Amino acid sequence: MAMIAAGRTVRPGEVDAESAARAHRRIKDFLQAHPDTPADITMLMEGGDKDALVVPRPVVELIAHMLGQLAEGRGVSIIPSFAELTTQQAADMLNVSRPYLIKLLEDEKIPFHLVGRNRRITFQDLIEYKRRDDAKRRAAADELADLTQELGL
Repeated sequence: MAMIAAGRTVRPGEVDAESAARAHRRIKDFLQAHPDTPADITMLMEGGDKDALVVPRPVVELIAHMLGQLAEGRGVSIIPSFAELTTQQAADMLNVSRPYLIKLLEDEKIPFHLVGRNRRITFQDLIEYKRRDDAKRRAAADELADLTQELGL
């Protein structure tokens, strides 16, 4: 996936998976060993640098998650929630066609606004739609499983 709106992407292979796995383990071990650590965590850089880096705990947890994905050979993208996506970028993120996404927009399933003649969707609105759609799908699958049990299939 290319960079999206004010986002940053690390593609598979850009980071050594073994190195990412080692860093992921170290951060996870620290977080588990120190669950009551205050909001900020002080990190020392390897390589002889004595300067400490102070990072908020939620950011350290996000870094750990990203490292876990990179260790498994997956790419990672960071997209601010306020980022505005084109219809093609939004369609790609939902893994649907652009015409299907435009129908969702026209049916007011996903909010959007116009920039000139072009539709723009905020990342936050797109994720909210995806959450609702996933919940609907799970409910339908649960209902189907219940029906299958009732019928003894």
